[in-house]
Amino acid sequence: MPMNTEWLTRQLEQFNIPLAAAQGLSLLLFLVAITTFAAILTSIVRRTLLRAVIGWIEKKRYRWGEPLLRNQFFGRLIWFVPLAVFAVATDSMLERGTSSYLLANRLITAGFVVVAILSTSSLLTSLMEIDRLFRKTRRSILQGYVDAVKIVTYVLGTIFIISIFTGKSPWGILSILGGLTAVTMLVFKDSILGFVASIQLGASDLVRIGDWIEMPQYGADGDVISISIHTVKVQNFDKTISTIPTYALVSTSFKNWRGMKESKGRRIKRPLYIDLHSIRFCDEKLLTKLSRIEILKDYIKDKEQEISEHNTAHLDHERTVLNGRRQTNIGIFRAYITAYLKNNPNIELNMTFLVRQLPPTDHGLPIEIYVFSRDQIWANYEGIQADIFDHLLAAAPEFDLRVFQIPSGFDLRSLTSGLNSPKAS
Repeated sequence: MPMNTEWLTRQLEQFNIPLAAAQGLSLLLFLVAITTFAAILTSIVRRTLLRAVIGWIEKKRYRWGEPLLRNQFFGRLIWFVPLAVFAVATDSMLERGTSSYLLANRLITAGFVVVAILSTSSLLTSLMEIDRLFRKTRRSILQGYVDAVKIVTYVLGTIFIISIFTGKSPWGILSILGGLTAVTMLVFKDSILGFVASIQLGASDLVRIGDWIEMPQYGADGDVISISIHTVKVQNFDKTISTIPTYALVSTSFKNWRGMKESKGRRIKRPLYIDLHSIRFCDEKLLTKLSRIEILKDYIKDKEQEISEHNTAHLDHERTVLNGRRQTNIGIFRAYITAYLKNNPNIELNMTFLVRQLPPTDHGLPIEIYVFSRDQIWANYEGIQADIFDHLLAAAPEFDLRVFQIPSGFDLRSLTSGLNSPKAS
């Protein structure tokens, strides 16, 4: 035992304490003294050096400093101070080769490894956040690499700790793990698949943080908030969180709404069903009524002139309406929808613009509106769409058209009441 503890042991022996007990007590006092000194020194470093560094970063307002502080990178580095104190004290106070020295040395070395792992993890997380702060776009493949490096760091750290306590070379432990390749692949299968998938997602720019994606098989319909090596987190519009395996975004299909956000508009695609029994040729009374509509005035005038010139060339057009050309209320209604939408400031005219008929169904004749709203914000978009169809549903009767609706209980009761009325009898 070195002179420092020998002196303390001799002092204790003067109080008639047995040699073994005196040696144990001197070692305990040594640990208490070193621990107290390490705690005081660590506190001094925290109150001076660490505060100085934090104050300098906050004063200069460096954007890269905030992630480092938030992830406690500097705070974790401080733990090297007490470990260094214990390492110096162990070398100077304990005799080399003794069991106490070996145990203390291994514990301190393992402590250095643990602090190094935690500091590296904190630094990697900070670098990822700094990347998000400084990059101009949301595209980033750094998350996958950071997760992969973290896994490698933890695995290597665990191997080094095992090596420290077993006394075996870390390379020997690695060679043993290399021989267990099949087991290693099975254990890290998801990590390997996720790492490859995260690289593919980043390289192909399939998904970015902030993208709105739909993946019904995983219950995901919302914004991507996190992309890691194992999972992609999606915050749904009901504020729930869905997690999707990263490799699933590569192996299966999903819908990404980023293209809509980057375009000039958001699609409105909805049909209006017209009762087939309400479709007819326009008579003079209806044409006169519809000619009073400002946005249809020129259309009806030009169309009537075109039809009149055509019918003049066919002298038998007066025998029946089918021998000549006539305007229909559904045709004028389509022209009205087109003119109404073109005069709507919320519709983007430089994108696809269609007002078309679809094949008749048992619900009537679908008149589909296929246009794009200039406002992409969900609430505003729904309001614009609702305003358009509110107006068209109310306007249809002006063209002697009925919007189809399956008979309800109210309709059936009204019919029954009509049949049972005195007039009906």
